[in-house]
Amino acid sequence: MRQTRNVAALAGRIMLALMFIIAGIGKIPGFAGTSAMMTGVGLPIANVLLVLTILIELGGGAAIVLGWRTRTSALVVFVFTGLASVVFHAFWAAPPDQVLLQQLMFMKNVSVMGGLLLLFAFGPGDYALDDSRG
Repeated sequence: MRQTRNVAALAGRIMLALMFIIAGIGKIPGFAGTSAMMTGVGLPIANVLLVLTILIELGGGAAIVLGWRTRTSALVVFVFTGLASVVFHAFWAAPPDQVLLQQLMFMKNVSVMGGLLLLFAFGPGDYALDDSRG
């Protein structure tokens, strides 16, 4: 049972982090367009925020996959996801034709945040670079 739980924890970490890693990689070649989109929603210093976003998505995602500083990484990615959800998926302020899509994206992020909180609470499991108790 313990081995099954640890394999599931590793698979879960990979699946949870994959979204962030893919998003971070995708922002690199699309840097100018993403920066313009961030400016368009009113974010100041978009280029600086975009670099931080890429670092959080790639670094946090990789740390979660590897199980390195897992609880801290999960918490950082949790806060990032919450902020990004409010800024980019504000379904309550979206045009009527976008409400359903933005609400779906927002709720998907809330679900991901739930997974990140579980990772923060219970750690990475034994198949990790971290001590799974700490």
